[in-house]
Amino acid sequence: MSPLARWCHRHRLAVVLAWVGLLIALGGAVGAAGGNFGSSPLSQDTDSARATALLQKGASSEAGKSGRVVWQVSEGKVTDGTAEKAMTGTLKEIADTPGVAAVTSPYTPVGDGQISKDGRTAYATVAFDRDVSDTRIDHVKELATEPETGSLHIALNGQAFTVNPEPNAVADAMGIVLAFIVLLFVFRAVWVAALPIITAVMGVGTSAVTVILLSHVITLSDTTLTLGSLIGLGVGIDYALFVVNRHRANLMAGMSVAESVAKALNTSGRAVVFAGLTVVVALLGMLTLNVGIINGMAIGAAITVVLTVLAAITLLPALLGMIGPRVLSTKERREMAGQGWPRSSGRAGLWGRWAERVQARPKSLGLVALAVLTALAFPTLSLRLGASDDGNLPASSTNRQAYDMIADGFGPGFNGPLVLAVQAPDTDGRTAAANLVTTLGKVDGVAGVGAAPMKEGQTVGVISVVPTTSPQSEATSDLIHHLRDGVIPEAERGTSMKVYVGGVTASNDDFASVLMGKLPMFVLVIAALGFLLLTVAFRSLLIPAVGALLNILSIGVAFGAIVVVFQYGFGAGALGLGAAGPIESFVPILVVGIMFGLSMDYQVFLVSRMREEWAHTGDSRRAVRVGQAETGKVIAVAATIMVCVFGSFVFGGMRVISEFGVSLAVAVALDALLIRMVVVPALMHLCGRANWWLPRRLDRALPNVSVEGPADEPARPSRAIREPETAGLAN
Repeated sequence: MSPLARWCHRHRLAVVLAWVGLLIALGGAVGAAGGNFGSSPLSQDTDSARATALLQKGASSEAGKSGRVVWQVSEGKVTDGTAEKAMTGTLKEIADTPGVAAVTSPYTPVGDGQISKDGRTAYATVAFDRDVSDTRIDHVKELATEPETGSLHIALNGQAFTVNPEPNAVADAMGIVLAFIVLLFVFRAVWVAALPIITAVMGVGTSAVTVILLSHVITLSDTTLTLGSLIGLGVGIDYALFVVNRHRANLMAGMSVAESVAKALNTSGRAVVFAGLTVVVALLGMLTLNVGIINGMAIGAAITVVLTVLAAITLLPALLGMIGPRVLSTKERREMAGQGWPRSSGRAGLWGRWAERVQARPKSLGLVALAVLTALAFPTLSLRLGASDDGNLPASSTNRQAYDMIADGFGPGFNGPLVLAVQAPDTDGRTAAANLVTTLGKVDGVAGVGAAPMKEGQTVGVISVVPTTSPQSEATSDLIHHLRDGVIPEAERGTSMKVYVGGVTASNDDFASVLMGKLPMFVLVIAALGFLLLTVAFRSLLIPAVGALLNILSIGVAFGAIVVVFQYGFGAGALGLGAAGPIESFVPILVVGIMFGLSMDYQVFLVSRMREEWAHTGDSRRAVRVGQAETGKVIAVAATIMVCVFGSFVFGGMRVISEFGVSLAVAVALDALLIRMVVVPALMHLCGRANWWLPRRLDRALPNVSVEGPADEPARPSRAIREPETAGLAN
């Protein structure tokens, strides 16, 4: 990669202007075309999907959004004069508002069932026209909450009144600020702190506008941009830091700026490209799952990683050429003569001493680290997938308050009724449907059943089943399976009736089941892919095998973190993350792909330096110690930066992104500090020369990929690499 580095260094002004021009041009295109983010069906070949398709046949194409106005009195009943008068007048105003199609009031015969048994809670449904504007809906919201007093509490929920939290720009920027502070504190040079951030921001900015334009071509969810920024800032800063760190070492060894840039890109730059490739491959591997919402997120994140890598190997060399020796601190510039990469001693201050300690006590330190990691991953065994709803929002949210009032007045299952789509082509089927309604009312776990009698000639009917438990409860999921596997087949037997269990609750349950079934195989495929890539990169069997197993452990730690915080609810309230609940169904799949890539990053940077030293000396113990000592500081700093970036997204106001932030921040910190700085070197010390063993036939068959770049000195004889040293295994 030296020719690319030299070209970018020579034409540094043109490269910088090209990046700026690209960003401006794409930004202009976005300004003209805008974005077209949407959503794809959660599941296609499921019972709930068939129910939705059946119901859509008879649904009015003119139907628009709807919402619920919920109110509760602290004293008396909602039918008392004051409360009824206030809400009746408000509902009339809402009904007369342009854009409102209909209002169903609990104070009319049609809405008789919309008052709770204790009389303290009631709700009204508001149906809007299909083309109603957001301004009209906002006006209705204001009208609905006007009568609120100290004794009359009003809240809103439903599709039309859903309040989507806005991304917290302050929280996002805080991650960048913290990353700058960390870099400045560690390296004591402003440009060392600024360059990685400038490079990452340019890569993420370019990818963001690219993804917005891509939303016109493929279906992308509105969380794709935020997820891409989360990943792009983390890996972008890290990738640039690895190149800058190597460049600084080259300068301190006495190289010129041009020579140093070329050398840095030909060593660390290669590792960056390889590491970025593994992240992209892992992300695009999610396309094999064929899940629409995941496909869009994976493509968006992959584009972000590609552009951050491109920025690190083109824009960064140009910026380094502009900055010159100022990438070193004033003190370092005075002392740079005669100092270089400390290959000869293998000591690097704190990390050098720690590397020597791991070498001296590999068994005890390795076992302690593995025990800690296993304990942190243990909660993964209770991982439960699902979908968050209004019940998981912070208590201050109007949607959460409406959810709680409905649950208090009508029962927890009222927030997520099951919708049974009934296909009855003849009189026999309609009779069976009527009998099913009676049967459902007697099923354990069913609080209520509602259905309008099917008329002569009607072939599609709807039965609403209200569970006794909340939408996210395991008991509700059990009820869905009981209806599908037992109650409904028995009712269908010998009749022409066909029944499908649908609704939002059932759809979320189906989506979770589909992804949970695919998750174990996806983890194994990702681990196998990691093994293959590392085998090619390091021409070894043991290192890739250990790396694949430890990547799975890192993923387990990530899962354990989100289970404890979001599923168990430990610390969720203090962090403002809402109530405990199941983990969003698609989060674990994406975490697997992302953590695989990030874990591989650190493995590549760590082991590539070890292999470089092994090629120079043929001494495995020294190679492991020196590689750990010389990469420990930069890996620790890189991990700290990722923790800052990922951690800042926890407070972004979106539960899904918060789940990513918590899982990735915790997993990256422990992966870097325990797995890469303790477990990996400990195991490599125990295995000795067997680390570098590869069968001759396999060695000849594999493509020759040099992650660490060409060696400065001839490598040791091939036999030393391929023949295991049994004594090293017993060491």
